[in-house]
Amino acid sequence: MSIIGTLLGFVLTVFILLLIARMVLDWAGLLSSGSPWVRRARVIANAGTEPVIAPVRRVLRPVRAGGLSIDLAFTAVFVLALILRGVAFTL
Repeated sequence: MSIIGTLLGFVLTVFILLLIARMVLDWAGLLSSGSPWVRRARVIANAGTEPVIAPVRRVLRPVRAGGLSIDLAFTAVFVLALILRGVAFTL
């Protein structure tokens, strides 16, 4: 196992945790009455993940299902990050 693979694996782990935080905070934002700490945390999580998700979102548009919109770009980036993390830790 190389140091570069391990370092890349840890960076991807942090990115995955940031994606999970974004997902939870988006749900919390829908359920809460607009708490200031939730808004601030959402801004931070979006700032860290949007540069990666935005280019994918241009290719994979959100799917509308009635009043619900499913973001396929988020799902694709999440799955790809999981796969890359597994590969990085085996290097």
